[in-house]
Amino acid sequence: MRHRLLVKSGGRRTYAVTLEMGEEVIASLTALAIDLKLAASSITAVGGFERAHLGYFDFKARTFLQNDVDEQVELLSLVGNIAESEDGTPKIHAHVVLGRFDATTRGGHLVEAVVRP
Repeated sequence: MRHRLLVKSGGRRTYAVTLEMGEEVIASLTALAIDLKLAASSITAVGGFERAHLGYFDFKARTFLQNDVDEQVELLSLVGNIAESEDGTPKIHAHVVLGRFDATTRGGHLVEAVVRP
């Protein structure tokens, strides 16, 4: 993973971050948040995944259902945040829309994904 500080102004920082092929997204962003001491941050991204695990919150059952996407997909949109958990560690919360080869999409809460642009 590479990152570069683009803007630092008024206590706010903006970074450009590039994940390398084969990196796991949530683990990499968590490590970056620890390294840069990021909290109360917003994140956006585009790119590609070789596979992803998405979650969907089943309100009646009060649990997350997991949907696996085991194919190359285009990351059309990732929108989320980095917050501080109760134990003080960063927690990544992100939602994604993934584009499939046939122009259909899959989306949900990002549980895990492996980068392959």
